[in-house]
Amino acid sequence: MSEPVILVEKHGEAALVTLNRPGAMNALSRELRGAIAETFDKLEADPGTRVVVLTGAGKAFCAGLDLKELGSGSSSVQGSVDTRDPVTSMGRFSGPIVGAINGVAITGGFEVALACDVLICSSDARFADTHGRVGIMPGWGLSQRLSRTIGIYRAKELSLTGNFLSAQQGADWGMVNRVVAPAELIPQSLKLAQDMLSLEPRCLAAYKKIIDDGYAQPFGEAMSTERRLSSAANKEVSAADIEARREAVRVRGQTQKA
Repeated sequence: MSEPVILVEKHGEAALVTLNRPGAMNALSRELRGAIAETFDKLEADPGTRVVVLTGAGKAFCAGLDLKELGSGSSSVQGSVDTRDPVTSMGRFSGPIVGAINGVAITGGFEVALACDVLICSSDARFADTHGRVGIMPGWGLSQRLSRTIGIYRAKELSLTGNFLSAQQGADWGMVNRVVAPAELIPQSLKLAQDMLSLEPRCLAAYKKIIDDGYAQPFGEAMSTERRLSSAANKEVSAADIEARREAVRVRGQTQKA
């Protein structure tokens, strides 16, 4: 019996999702793309899952589309790739996705990494956009997300050369939140997930949405979006709610200071 191409392990209200094709560097075969879509749809429908940590089995995070599979087909690349791309599938999950980048994230795998909300990287992690070297164009957001993350000049350098970007350089450029030792990657990522889960439950997905909605708009429209969404949400918060939570905020601040 073959191993499943994706693994899910629950840690309370966090789910550790592992791309599980280590022998193929977790390349995105049609089967794996379908499994990602099915997995994130199930997690979104599960009220007991509010944060996802996404990683890869073996030495790679994700090598992108399975070029061996695509090269064996008779149709064009566009015709070979179904519409259930992993980035759209991940976008249907309303909670935060922590990318635990354990190794190389190449081309489509780079796009999957950029679709996460936070990136924690092993010191072994590296990124590369090799679309131009393969002779195809990105279709899952890399050409737009990367320039908005690290700046258009740096993005052009990476995409127009296909050169690799180290985890530390990614952190220096503001794309990676932090770089940790390989053994610390999953523990640190799950710890961050638990920190996120300590927010008021109604706030977590709503705060992610207000950031994402505004980021996709010009600044003036984004400010209007914030006022509209916050006004509606804050009407549901009473003075008693704030008073009940104030002490917990104070204690947490003192603990983190120590």
